[in-house]
Amino acid sequence: MIHGLDHIVLATRDLDATVAIYETLLGRPYDWSGTADGARHAWFQLANMSLAVVARHGSGPMGDWIDARLNVVGEGIAGIAFAVADLDEARRMAGRRGLPSADLAPLALHHRATGETSVAPMAALAREATHGVHLSLVQRPPAPAHAVESAGATITRLDHVVIHTQNPDRAVALYGGRLTLDLRLDRANPDWGLRLLFFRCGDLVVEISHLLKGGVTDAPDELWGLSWRTPDLAATHARLTAAGIAVAEMRRGRRPGTRVFTLRDQRARVPTLILSRVEETE
Repeated sequence: MIHGLDHIVLATRDLDATVAIYETLLGRPYDWSGTADGARHAWFQLANMSLAVVARHGSGPMGDWIDARLNVVGEGIAGIAFAVADLDEARRMAGRRGLPSADLAPLALHHRATGETSVAPMAALAREATHGVHLSLVQRPPAPAHAVESAGATITRLDHVVIHTQNPDRAVALYGGRLTLDLRLDRANPDWGLRLLFFRCGDLVVEISHLLKGGVTDAPDELWGLSWRTPDLAATHARLTAAGIAVAEMRRGRRPGTRVFTLRDQRARVPTLILSRVEETE
C-alpha cells in the first residue's frame, strides 16, 4: 500500500525565520511554495522525501489546525504523509484495517525556479485510529530518487524520523499491521532505557521509541525528531559551525558504521541528528 514517505510537516509560528534556518541547515534553498486554507507553505525537496514548513496565513481549516497544534504542543513536527500509488485503493484498504480517512483539500505548490505547479490528492487518517499522530496518505507514483545537489557539506536525504510511543505493541499493530511497513528491528536495550522499533519505509526508517521506565499506557504517541544524512559529516559540521549553528562534537553513532552529531540550536524546532555512514566519509 505505502511505497515511501512523501513529506513531513513542520509547524511554526514564523515561516520566514524557520525557512531561513533550514536553508542553512540543509545547505539549499526551499524548492516549492504555496498558500491555501489559511496556511503558507515552503517545501524543501530532498532525495527521498520533502520537508514542508507551514505557518498560519489568513483564515481557513489548515490555519486552524496549525494554531491548535501550536497551542497544545508548540512548534515542531506536526504530521507525516506516506506516498501511495493509488489513493482510492489505499483508502479502501486502510478502512478495512480500521483506519478511516477523510479528504484533504489539494494543495497547489509552485516551484520557485521553474514555475511548475504540482498538485497531489491527499487524505488524512483518523487520529483516534493513529493514537494521536497526524498521518496522511498522498497519491504519488513510485519514482527514482530526486536529483538534489550532493556537495559534501549539504544534507541530501532523511535517514529516519522518530516517534515516541507509550505502547510499543500498539505501535507494531498500527505501523506494521495496518500500514504494512516492514518491521526490521525490535530491540530493548536496558543500558539506553529504550525499546526501539525500526520500520522500513522506502529507503528510510520510521523509528518508534519507547522509554522502558515509563511502562505501558494508553497515552497518545508523539512525533519527536529527525535524523538527516550527509555525504561528508566533517564538512557539514564545519559549514554549520561557520554559519553560527550550535552543534555538538562528532561521535560514533549507535548504529554500526555511522558517525553523527546533534544540533544544539533550538531554532530548528525539532530534535535533530546528522549522520554519515563511515564508508561515505572515508
